[in-house]
Amino acid sequence: MIPQPPTPLHHVAPEQIAFHRTELNVLMGLYGRMVAAGEWRDYGLSFLRDFAAFSVFKRTAENPVYKLEKHPKLRLKQGQYVLIGIDGQILKRGNDLHQVLLTLERALIRIVD
Repeated sequence: MIPQPPTPLHHVAPEQIAFHRTELNVLMGLYGRMVAAGEWRDYGLSFLRDFAAFSVFKRTAENPVYKLEKHPKLRLKQGQYVLIGIDGQILKRGNDLHQVLLTLERALIRIVD
């Protein structure tokens, strides 16, 4: 009997959660409007095993002012999108990205004298 060579071990990279192109278009549109309004200056993207995060900053060396997390596993429970404030408080949760981001859109509406 001829010995068989050992089968190669394939290392499968852990699955990463990421934002889809349409989600990124919505996020970058909002980011551009907030930068133009002088509210935000920088952003960061994180793609992890359990969730993806879009963080926005008023200054580069600070903690994020807002963080939008995408948790696909919570899609059927609480909603896959979570908007978190600077203090860690959950501001909005849901499955519709536009509805979750409406909380931030309201910051652009200002009273004009």
